[in-house]
Amino acid sequence: KKCIMLPKEILQKYWGHHSFRNSQEEIIDAILCKKDVVALLPTGAGKSLCYQIPALVNEGICLVISPLISLMKDQTEQLEKKGIKALTIKSNATTDEIVSLFDNLKFGRYKFLYISPERLQSELILQKIKEISINLIAVDEAHCISEWGHDFRPSYRLINKIREVLPQINIIALTATATKKVIVDIVENLSLKNASIFKKSFYRKNLAYQIHRSENKLGKLEQIFKKNPFPTIVYVNSRKKTEDISNFINTKGYSSTFYHGGMPPNDKSKAFDLWMKEDTLIMVATNAFGMGIDKANVKVVVHLDLPASIENYVQEAGRGGRNGDKSFSVVLQNENDIISYKRNTIENIPTIKEIKEVHQKLYQYFQIARGEHIQEPFDFNFLAFCSLYKLAHKKTTNIFQILKKNGIIALHPKFNKKSSILFTISSRQLINYNFNSKFSEKLIDFLMRSYGGVFQKEIKINEFDIAKKMQLNSKSIKEELKKLEESNILNYNEAGFHQELLFLVPREDDITINSVSKTIKNYLTQQIKKSEELISFINNNSICRNIQLLNYFGEDTKTACQICDVCISEKKNNSKDISKKIIAVLKKQKETSQEEIIALLNTDEKTILIHLRYLLSTDSIGITTNNKFFIS
Repeated sequence: KKCIMLPKEILQKYWGHHSFRNSQEEIIDAILCKKDVVALLPTGAGKSLCYQIPALVNEGICLVISPLISLMKDQTEQLEKKGIKALTIKSNATTDEIVSLFDNLKFGRYKFLYISPERLQSELILQKIKEISINLIAVDEAHCISEWGHDFRPSYRLINKIREVLPQINIIALTATATKKVIVDIVENLSLKNASIFKKSFYRKNLAYQIHRSENKLGKLEQIFKKNPFPTIVYVNSRKKTEDISNFINTKGYSSTFYHGGMPPNDKSKAFDLWMKEDTLIMVATNAFGMGIDKANVKVVVHLDLPASIENYVQEAGRGGRNGDKSFSVVLQNENDIISYKRNTIENIPTIKEIKEVHQKLYQYFQIARGEHIQEPFDFNFLAFCSLYKLAHKKTTNIFQILKKNGIIALHPKFNKKSSILFTISSRQLINYNFNSKFSEKLIDFLMRSYGGVFQKEIKINEFDIAKKMQLNSKSIKEELKKLEESNILNYNEAGFHQELLFLVPREDDITINSVSKTIKNYLTQQIKKSEELISFINNNSICRNIQLLNYFGEDTKTACQICDVCISEKKNNSKDISKKIIAVLKKQKETSQEEIIALLNTDEKTILIHLRYLLSTDSIGITTNNKFFIS
């Protein structure tokens, strides 16, 4: 009979740890007792181990349902490095490739299959899952199942199909951030039976949440780096900003690198490794930098722009101080940030009416008749579509995501990829260049004025915007850019026209949207509510930050943390009050001993002593030979 290792032996063999942390051991025990489990563990608490270890204890394969391809890829690579066999299904896998993959799973001693929730809609895949020996189902990022969660994905609602296929297999649902309402939704939507709920407190006694109002954020950033020469993350809200802020930091003599979702994989790995090895101490990133990051000694996490929601904030700030040392989460904000946040989030949340209009225009764009269902994908240019119907890009992108999440359309992931240019000759050479046409000269002049840094690096451009501003059509702009490339003046990478859009349902206009309008309305209401809750949190300078965050996640506490900006501000105000009270006592009583002052003010000895020393040092009071204090 094959000897099966114990959880602690597996932990030591593959992860090199001698003991579990947080609630890991109890969660693993519950899974091994075949119970359904909800594990709510904050970022960095080791959620993955909670399903990976029991999966390795038992014979068979663990089915892991995860929302992001990059996250699945990251997890499978990490397991493979440890000598544990894991697979994921490629997004463009053919039927033959899927059949072959499941044969490998059956006979190749694999332990993990990572799969997206959308894949569970395939009858072929469900049939193939039935044919392999599954020992556990793990649903990662389980908050995606709830309209009340911060990243609702309707496809998660369909996961419970797996319950019909594998009724005897227990499920573990994992998330880092969930309110009480979200936990209820997870249990109901996954049909969990007598679920054991493990919820670790969000309280981090070593993490100081500090929100500072600053009109000179870059100056404040410099001060932070000067005081803290330790590993740091700076979060910003745009890809371009990661590079700009990193360049600014480097010019000030600090070492930084940058990271965002649009970078080539090699550049991402290089930036990540430099920071992990501490060749560069500062990482400037969008919130794409987060998955699989387990660096224990991050001292400071700075938000230079407001986070997307309280859930996002807790996850991102929680990357600091995982080694238990004191660490800081610093949000630098001013009135402009609040205005900009409202404009980018609340104002870009569409109404049902706007969703219906864009949805209808899509069918018009491809000349699809009512009732018709064309099941072939279309070549689609997002920018041309927005330009034709005079639609705002940001809001339209949000509408497309809603249509996609609700199973109305499928999109190639790079549907709004932009073209880019880079000059291959210097600005001096360009000034003296003899152009073939006035149009070339006019276009070059426009590009130089509109796009900074175009001689140093590839810059993303929008041909439709250029055409609009120059009062021309986009086709002529593209043709001219190609000519300039042929003349070796610049490199022009045109955004591919093979951006595919597939209609998943027949054209029924409003009927289609009405069938999911309740789900969409709830989702939009939640988006607005979450945005308002974040603004309220940022602006609330009277309640301890920790109390605010814990209450948001349903933890009832009234104990102030003493280290956030609100608590520190309160301490300073109290401090001034005590000095004033000592002066008031001495005005009344003339000469008074330290013990009498303590008794009269009902304050501890240490605090009174600090204030008496301060008042003596500023000559506000004097002391007699009998150790009695008086106003000098």
